[in-house]
Amino acid sequence: MWKDFFYYSKSERRAVFALSFLIVCLLVAILLAPEKETVIVEEPLAENVRTETDKVEADSFQRVVEHREKKTVIKKTEAPSREVVLAPFDPNLADSIELLDLGLSPYVARNVLRYREKGGRFRTPESFARIYGLTEEQFETLRPYIRISESFRQKTDTSTYVRRDTFAVVYKYPKGTLVDVGVADTTELKKIPGIGSGISKAIVGYRNRLGGFYSLEQLREVRFVTPEMMEWFKLDSISIRPLPVNRAGLDRLRNHPYLNFYQAKVILEHRKKHGEIKSLSQLSLYEEFTEKDLKRLSAYFSFD
Repeated sequence: MWKDFFYYSKSERRAVFALSFLIVCLLVAILLAPEKETVIVEEPLAENVRTETDKVEADSFQRVVEHREKKTVIKKTEAPSREVVLAPFDPNLADSIELLDLGLSPYVARNVLRYREKGGRFRTPESFARIYGLTEEQFETLRPYIRISESFRQKTDTSTYVRRDTFAVVYKYPKGTLVDVGVADTTELKKIPGIGSGISKAIVGYRNRLGGFYSLEQLREVRFVTPEMMEWFKLDSISIRPLPVNRAGLDRLRNHPYLNFYQAKVILEHRKKHGEIKSLSQLSLYEEFTEKDLKRLSAYFSFD
């Protein structure tokens, strides 16, 4: 009975075998076929890469600019600032230090001195405003402090004039006068044309720190003393106060203009290890002292 259901003719059996064969081949083909690689298509990167490159370059440039600006700020910050002291002054008589103390730049102060050297005079406060480099704001700040002496207003001889702000008579030496810088005080030094309170104090202060001048050329070591001023000086009185090199402490040694901190330390260390210093030749063994240093110090060192 069951043969009636499962009986196939010869042609039907061939068809079944053929179909089965095709199915088996298809399954084998599916199992043996290689897996397809997943291809991810990305958008072009050229624009992104360019954007990132530009960003890196921009950041690098910004860091360079900030570094330069920072260096500029540091340099400006490190520059020593001068304290402005507003006080009555006569632009015909003020020296370079007084002009700088008033807040004027070295360039403007130099222009004032050059104007006076060429015979220029300030007859009114307004004439001072014409100095090249002086701004209107600076002039308005200084205007209340400008005092023009009567002698300059009347265009008379400038060898003697009256300072109305101090009610004192100030005398200026005529050309050809020589001042002994070895003993002159600030009052006498201020009688030299071109020298005021600032420069006179600087000369006396430097002379005291040295212990006295032994050569007129030492004046050139004083700040603001110009070659033109040298023609007013002579050195007849040489009085040297020696520096007791075996007894002086660190502060006194380093305060001398011809000694620095390291040289002062060498002297103290030598005294500590080897006893008193007998001559400059002992200091010549140290690299801190040059032949020039020892030559300058020979007039000031005392080995008592």
